[in-house]
Amino acid sequence: RSRRGGTGNTGGTGGTRNGMDAPSAAGLGGADPQLQRFIEVETQKQRFQQLVHQMTELCWEKCMDKPGPKLDSRAETCFVNCVERFIDTSQFILNRLEQTQKSKSAFSESLSD
Repeated sequence: RSRRGGTGNTGGTGGTRNGMDAPSAAGLGGADPQLQRFIEVETQKQRFQQLVHQMTELCWEKCMDKPGPKLDSRAETCFVNCVERFIDTSQFILNRLEQTQKSKSAFSESLSD
């Protein structure tokens, strides 16, 4: 139980708030390119860490009925499936957002012609 509580406490708003602050700092035109790159890398690390926390919390809630000294085969299978579906879903959403963004860009370019 302490693991679940720790996972939930570290994943949420702090990562989102910092992830939102960093791109605005990276968007400054006169900033040092090395500093911009550092901010981009740190932002990516934070986003990845946030995804891992979300996945851990979701799968823990879904798959752990009663924590014990060993992981039974049902729980292990559940965790594997949960992680795979989380990754598939995240990838699908990213691809869909990219497609939407590309189609919006193409549409706005055709309007300006």
